[in-house]
Amino acid sequence: MIRENLQRIVEELPKGVTLVAVSKTKPNEAILEAYNAGQRIFGENKVQEMTQKAEMLPKDIQWHLIGHLQRNKVKYIAPFVSLIHGIDTFKLLKEIDKEGRKNNRIIDVLLQFHIAQEETKFGFSFEEAQEMLEDPEFSAMEHVNIRGVMGMATFTENKSQVADEFRALNNYFLTLQGHFFKFNPTFDTVSMGMSGDYAIAIDEGSTMVRIGSSIFGER
Repeated sequence: MIRENLQRIVEELPKGVTLVAVSKTKPNEAILEAYNAGQRIFGENKVQEMTQKAEMLPKDIQWHLIGHLQRNKVKYIAPFVSLIHGIDTFKLLKEIDKEGRKNNRIIDVLLQFHIAQEETKFGFSFEEAQEMLEDPEFSAMEHVNIRGVMGMATFTENKSQVADEFRALNNYFLTLQGHFFKFNPTFDTVSMGMSGDYAIAIDEGSTMVRIGSSIFGER
């Protein structure tokens, strides 16, 4: 079923929208089935699980860390991670810059914004992100590259609320692009939308969707 699910979703996605197949908790066999159907970008939310899978699975897979990342775990993924979605503090960004320097690579990241009404979700407010981007310490960083923004909408049946939250995130992206990243052509990513709400997210400007259960089935 994985191959069929994947093909259906890929055909549905508009040009310019990247699919991250969320493979957290899924066995390597399931990931290989998606890989053999052409998928190369996979998202994990736990560092240990991601590093184990990266060792065992094909080396041309691009691994995205989509969950909350603790600073003391950055060193384990710094050598190979393709994109870190959940930058929610300046301290975390500094740690990634430090580990990027040690590994002699520039690590791509997204700034996570708190757009949902649930308190449990992580992320910057717009003011906090602005403050960080204006900080001279940020300007001095050479081993991180901010590619865009990420956010999760409230878990609710209210589609207009979800659309409003996604629209707010896209507005943050456009404002940051105009103010701070005008001369950075790689600032191009709005990561929003999961299995239950990715169609709404795409309507509101998403360029990257994170889809798990619609590909791999429910856990």
